[in-house]
Amino acid sequence: MAILCIESSGNICSAALALEGGKVITSIVSTTGEHASLLTTAISNVMTEAGVEYKALDAVAVSAGPGSYTGLRIGASTAKGICYANDIPLIAIPTLEIIAEEIFSKSNAEYAIPMIDARRMEVYCATIDRNFQYLTETEAKILDDTAFAETLSEHKAALGGSGAEKSKTVITSANATFIDDANAKAEYMTKLAEKRYAAKDFADVAYFEPFYLKEYVAVVSKNKVLEEARKNQ
Repeated sequence: MAILCIESSGNICSAALALEGGKVITSIVSTTGEHASLLTTAISNVMTEAGVEYKALDAVAVSAGPGSYTGLRIGASTAKGICYANDIPLIAIPTLEIIAEEIFSKSNAEYAIPMIDARRMEVYCATIDRNFQYLTETEAKILDDTAFAETLSEHKAALGGSGAEKSKTVITSANATFIDDANAKAEYMTKLAEKRYAAKDFADVAYFEPFYLKEYVAVVSKNKVLEEARKNQ
């Protein structure tokens, strides 16, 4: 079995190839958001190192969001293109579950609270147990001293992801631990992808769209606005 995993939802751009016998080949090529030009490099790296041709792939797994609008679009279009070209299934894995997989691999906590940084003190997050059942659904949450208080009052939880750093200033429960380097990476998609493949839990290649959680809002620069105003005078 060979499953190609693609992760481009945040600053880290990576690919991993899950092979028979638990072998995993990984490549991280960007931590600066240059996904459009570098994602194909990461994919090529793992395919070349493994000596596997695209036609030999059994499936492609992609990070399904939430996350960066542009990054998710790039990952989804790349994954769908490979699936179409080789007539293989697409596996969609929620980004927060990818982060949770790394959190659980580095802690003994009962729950993982993966967080993706949004604006100011907002994060995209969920509370997930070790069976990947959701105690709380994916949501946009404003961090304050009451965040996750109900869970942390009775359970030990580990927090990680790009939003975890700023949560340290408001979450002080003794039941909370922080996994500083846990972020969405393709190598932590492999076990999740294999489980979905075994269950034939596939996404529709034609109609799959990433889960953005919030609608994309284009930001127009101040200079652009002033320029348009002058044109309309």
